[in-house]
Amino acid sequence: MHLDISELTEPFPAFRVAVVLFEGLAIGHGRPASLEAAIAAREAEARTLWQGKELSEIPAIAAWRQAYRAFGIKKTSYRSSVERLMKNVLAERALPVINPFVDAYNAVSLTHVLPIGADDLDRITGDIAFRYARPGDSFLDMAGGDNGAEGSVEDPPKPGEVVYADAEKVLCRRWNWRQDARSLVSGQTRRAVVTIQATGVGSVEAAAADLISLIAAHCGGTACFVIADRAHPRAEIAG
Repeated sequence: MHLDISELTEPFPAFRVAVVLFEGLAIGHGRPASLEAAIAAREAEARTLWQGKELSEIPAIAAWRQAYRAFGIKKTSYRSSVERLMKNVLAERALPVINPFVDAYNAVSLTHVLPIGADDLDRITGDIAFRYARPGDSFLDMAGGDNGAEGSVEDPPKPGEVVYADAEKVLCRRWNWRQDARSLVSGQTRRAVVTIQATGVGSVEAAAADLISLIAAHCGGTACFVIADRAHPRAEIAG
């Protein structure tokens, strides 16, 4: 499998992605007490660092707002995934409880102020890419149903929109705004591919190392990661 970001390297030269491959996971359900404590500590740290600041004053969030504007997103309802996490935490709302894997990567996203997304590798088809939307792209909005793809609605991306996709479908619309329902990581997932994204602010390497450590402690498995950037826009993912 390969990740390709070559369509975006000219208009977004600062875009960098760490792709982390996890295998042998034991995710389960609920949130263990040890993970609950770790996440609470990260929420408290974020509030200490950023409380009292406007979201636009947080450098990484400001960088993502600029990137969104650059491909035509002006509505405030469309924000990067990390901005939504940060907004909720600064409003004293806890990170959502989904499953240990998703909860862990949301906590790492909050700590490093970088968008992070994950997909069940066994539900991915072919290579993956960050690219512009194309005619015929398929996207089932994860917000349209409570049980994976069931009940979700087809909502294809608009022309010129940046998307994350495999060979069959769009995995995430508006760069990192919302995931497709068909490849969500669940308690039964054994293999997952995670993308950690930066556009000029933040270290994807540090976030990847942090994520691997946190997942190992709470979901087991093994992991490796590669980097795609302007100099190396096509990265081979082992596995």
